[in-house]
Amino acid sequence: MSNQHTPLHSKHVSMGAKMTPFAGFEMPVQYTGIIDEHLNVRENVGVFDVSHMGEVLVTGPTALAFIQHLVTNDANKLVNGQAMYTVMCREDGGIVDDLLVYRLGEDRYMLVINASNIESDFAWMMRQNTQGASVDNISESIGLIAVQGPSAFKTVRKISPVPIDELPFYRFVVLEPGSFFGSEWAILSYTGYTGEPGLEIYSDADRTGQIWDALFEAGEEFGIKPVGLGARDTLRLESGFCLYGNDITTETNPLEAGLGWLTKLDKGDFVGRDAIATVKEAGPDKKLVGFISQERGIPRSGDSIIDANGEEIGRVTSGTQSPILRTGIGLGYVTNRPENTSPGSEFSIHSRNRSFTVMVKRPPFHKER
Repeated sequence: MSNQHTPLHSKHVSMGAKMTPFAGFEMPVQYTGIIDEHLNVRENVGVFDVSHMGEVLVTGPTALAFIQHLVTNDANKLVNGQAMYTVMCREDGGIVDDLLVYRLGEDRYMLVINASNIESDFAWMMRQNTQGASVDNISESIGLIAVQGPSAFKTVRKISPVPIDELPFYRFVVLEPGSFFGSEWAILSYTGYTGEPGLEIYSDADRTGQIWDALFEAGEEFGIKPVGLGARDTLRLESGFCLYGNDITTETNPLEAGLGWLTKLDKGDFVGRDAIATVKEAGPDKKLVGFISQERGIPRSGDSIIDANGEEIGRVTSGTQSPILRTGIGLGYVTNRPENTSPGSEFSIHSRNRSFTVMVKRPPFHKER
């Protein structure tokens, strides 16, 4: 079965991107190089094609009740034009996916889900929809571009039909139909996955190419560059953001993953609430921690984490060489004891027949250089 193409596939090919299969799509992994693209996002502005992400429209009088049942965070606190980060869980508390919830109107919401989980997430939502909300997978009709970096707002300002400079974090504007490159539906959202200021631009899929071209013209004076999946991963890891399938899975719950802040046990019942409440009362058995190499060595997913007594206390879930720090960084689960989880604690990573010392550090890693 051949991989799908996003609306921007021809743009990537013409820009010389190295393409790779990802979540059923052929996606750009890099253009000029992962380190170059990474640093440009930290210092200037980068543009990502994230049209492979999934969008689900939830509407109707019971839309809010359905979402409250589905996710751990409290969507009742959202106002029109506001988004929130959250997770969906199984009854046992295991994480089905992490996602964004956008409140488009009183009875109208958009859920943005991971590309690799679109089909399974949608099926999960349909099984949970005892409230009778209207739930539609609109992923194929939507294009999504992320513009990230210190000059992201200056770039998008030049092509936006509305003011965006005062847009708060996790707020968005729904643009008038046809006012943005002819797109009948478009959103500018102050969100992202890099740890830098930035906007995510949702539009009709057939308008995404025009928007992409306009962004490069607008951002030329700011050093704009395209960014592939490789740098997207190093950027999110430097910032300490979880990646579904690595750092969060159905085998981990929000409290273990350090996502207790988006788990509102007092909001009312939701899928997985009782199991998560039980974990909170007893304390999680394991905990996700960030760490930074103290000597030469790069943590890799699956590597063993060994304590001073030579006992395995966990596994690395994500690891890379930080382009900013020029040293290894990672995330991993360890047995939940203070000597394992406290900042400054040290343990060893066993990787490819060698071991090296790392120190626990709370992300973001790159903010203290």
